[in-house]
Amino acid sequence: MRIRNRVLTSVLALSMVGVLAACGGNDGGDNMENNGGADNANADTNNTADNDADDMNEDMDNDDEAADEDAEENDGEEAADGEEVTITYARGQDATGATDVLVEAFEEEFPNINVEFREMPADTGQSHDQYVTEFSGGDASIDVFDADVIWPAEFAQANYVLELDRFIERDGIDLDDYFEGTVDSGTFDGRMWAMPKFTDAGLLYYRSDIVDGPPETWDELIDMAGEYAGEEGTDFGYLMQANQYEGLVVNAIEFFGAYGAEVIDEDQNVTINSPEAVAALEKMIEIVQSDFVPGDILNFDEPATHTAFLEGQSVFARNWPYMQAMTEDEEISQVQGNVEFALLPAGDEGSAAGLGGWMTMINRNSEHPEEAWEFVKFMTGPEGQKITAIEGGSAPTLRDLYEDEEVQDAAPLFADEEFVATLENAVPRPVTPIYPQISDIMQIELSRALSGDISAEEAIENMEQEIQSALDE
Repeated sequence: MRIRNRVLTSVLALSMVGVLAACGGNDGGDNMENNGGADNANADTNNTADNDADDMNEDMDNDDEAADEDAEENDGEEAADGEEVTITYARGQDATGATDVLVEAFEEEFPNINVEFREMPADTGQSHDQYVTEFSGGDASIDVFDADVIWPAEFAQANYVLELDRFIERDGIDLDDYFEGTVDSGTFDGRMWAMPKFTDAGLLYYRSDIVDGPPETWDELIDMAGEYAGEEGTDFGYLMQANQYEGLVVNAIEFFGAYGAEVIDEDQNVTINSPEAVAALEKMIEIVQSDFVPGDILNFDEPATHTAFLEGQSVFARNWPYMQAMTEDEEISQVQGNVEFALLPAGDEGSAAGLGGWMTMINRNSEHPEEAWEFVKFMTGPEGQKITAIEGGSAPTLRDLYEDEEVQDAAPLFADEEFVATLENAVPRPVTPIYPQISDIMQIELSRALSGDISAEEAIENMEQEIQSALDE
């Protein structure tokens, strides 16, 4: 295993509030929430939350005050008084079975709380839009749900979710135990709206039976991908997520970071129109339009990437940490024992990995907020995150779990100190309550550039103008 500590220092000026691949994240394939982030935004329909926000925010403080009073009166007694209660937990597809193990462990500890699992669409953009539709109408059928790290500010501003500070303070949860960026991603307007569940950072996977080690730079990757494609039965040199969805934005953010560019600075100034951004996008275009990627690379997402790589079709692939465990699964992997991982290649300013991951939130209209919090606290605490790591291959947000031998045994990268360092230094996406609109703008313009319809310069200029207009609205 060769991981090089080339984490880009200049991109740390980007606010860590926007942490987690999802990746959708997706935020990945075995935890489909990782898509970009995984992490698909599909923001053409995502403006509903933003429109609702203006009408709802004026009532927000009053609602929070009332909720605080209710919570103080209950003081956790409702969740522990023995009355049987059923809550509904929603998240995207989970092919690992980790969710079932998690729910079973929770119900064993809290026999009076039954958890019904509701599977949301694998496409997290579709899940997002479904949540927005239900929550904006006051629907209470979902109590707890997993949220892409790009959602908390939007959902908080729209008044869809419960503020969690009162629960955190009451139960003595120490947020310093979590990676700082994951906590920041759940914070909006000085309050905590989501608890960190698992985190992601983009990685480069490579066939160790074909190459001696990974490329240091993107230019080296281009050379090596072209040279070794076809070796050991492979068809391609490189795989990535280039479909028009959130995963494309994450991949672009990695190129931007590697070449010293950013989309929005910490003061919400649009800074994307720069020579560095143009150079980054030109490099991305060069790869996508090369002959060493699949002809349908513009349709590739995380599942397509891991499927092709596990079938032995490519020398290199960019994906989230979840894929590491899959490469060693003899039931699904044809490349078992021949895969290693490294930091993504460097550009002019170093290596940059997109930060993804998932949070857990409580529906403001939940009829069982105390029980919902108990489940959130369990899932995002040491026991729940350990289950998610071991059974699902998801990277914990709690630092101490990386010292746990069982967690380390679950995936080799969890035992690698340099990988853990990347989780604290990865590049976030733009941090703003209107992120879905910004993501939609970027997806469209990036896709046009990658398909050859417009130049990198035109795409960057279009993104600058359209993002600024969205922020000015």
